[in-house]
Amino acid sequence: MTTQELQSIKNKFDIIGNDPALNRALDIAVAVAPTDLTVLIFGESGVGKENIPKIIHQYSRRRTGKYFAINCGAIPEGTIDSELFGHEKGSFTGAVEMRKGYFEEADGGTLFLDEIGELPMPSQAKLLRVLQSGEFIRVGSSKVLKTDVRVVAATNVNLMHAVSSGKFREDLYYRLNAVPVLMPALRDRQDDIHLLFRKFASDFSEKYGMGKISLTPDAVALLKSYRWPGNIRQLKNVAETVSALESEKLSSRTERYEINAEILARYIPKDDPNTLPVKAVNPGDQISPTEREAVIRMIYQLRQEVDYLKEVVLGGSAHVRQIPQSLASGPVQPHGQKEEADWQDAEGMELPPDWSGKTIDLDEGAARTATDAEDDSLSLQKAGSGLIRKALEKYKGNRKLAAAELGISERTLYRKLKNMDGES
Repeated sequence: MTTQELQSIKNKFDIIGNDPALNRALDIAVAVAPTDLTVLIFGESGVGKENIPKIIHQYSRRRTGKYFAINCGAIPEGTIDSELFGHEKGSFTGAVEMRKGYFEEADGGTLFLDEIGELPMPSQAKLLRVLQSGEFIRVGSSKVLKTDVRVVAATNVNLMHAVSSGKFREDLYYRLNAVPVLMPALRDRQDDIHLLFRKFASDFSEKYGMGKISLTPDAVALLKSYRWPGNIRQLKNVAETVSALESEKLSSRTERYEINAEILARYIPKDDPNTLPVKAVNPGDQISPTEREAVIRMIYQLRQEVDYLKEVVLGGSAHVRQIPQSLASGPVQPHGQKEEADWQDAEGMELPPDWSGKTIDLDEGAARTATDAEDDSLSLQKAGSGLIRKALEKYKGNRKLAAAELGISERTLYRKLKNMDGES
């Protein structure tokens, strides 16, 4: 596709930017449009994924047919099948008449299924069937119907990660992913950020008859340095807010007001590294809370085994402590099952607000990480009665917080307190 043809498409669909990754996505969309291959669009929320299916539809033989865009994440799970495939009268409470679904209505046209990763598993099986054979059944019916629909799907989550965790069908993933298209994040389109800002500010000025604003070089630098977790949608909001509030100082839309970095900074949210955008690729980039907990459990188990093996090999003490539960009973139990190992009690423990994975040596008052606690930290094996008392005093008898401080579970703390009472 020539540069002129590419620019014509951008003008037609109101797409701003010259980033190579953006141009590549548009090239693929136009090239695949004449076919009936399914297309899967990857990209973070707010990057403009909705433009790709519109281009595919307009440059396909189906352009005279209907085009529907459905957000799978916005439809309740109980009604998604009815929305997609239709239902018969009386098939469920509230079904007062027969209704055609999107696949039936869009026969001969194109369906854009956004947030496809939110589709429930039962609906995924029905979607796979209609993609493979064009057949579907309305809710409450046994009659098989046929349709001829081009499907374009999009996701802002990692579908391969969803497949590996059992939340998305692998066969459906490969059926949808015939042609992958990646829409780049705004922070990866550095040269387009200021261009987009000017476009949004100009459109706002024209729409409301307000003065136009422009940015000083330091303001442009600030604009580009921000990571834009909300991507183009967030940039548009900022541009319109700045235009609305700062252009009040102008008497007419023919005037221009220059915004510096100090003024612009008032409208850009503080960059919080904890609110990272969700990537659509690279399975290793994401880890769920369940996986994180499993990693922690494995670390505790491994350390317990290493300590035991050290004592056996080195023979440094006549007293050999109890064999670790993990060595005695085999592999780690799946999540949700209980065993006697102390780290199994970690789930559900209430931690102090400022606790960040550190253990505290109460004798010295010095914080150190768990990896530095080989000799004298408050670990499970060395939490003596004196340290336990100090931890309880520090938290005024709150056993949950004291247990977290000691790096042990609350149940283990109760057991140690009971032993201490027996010794005294």
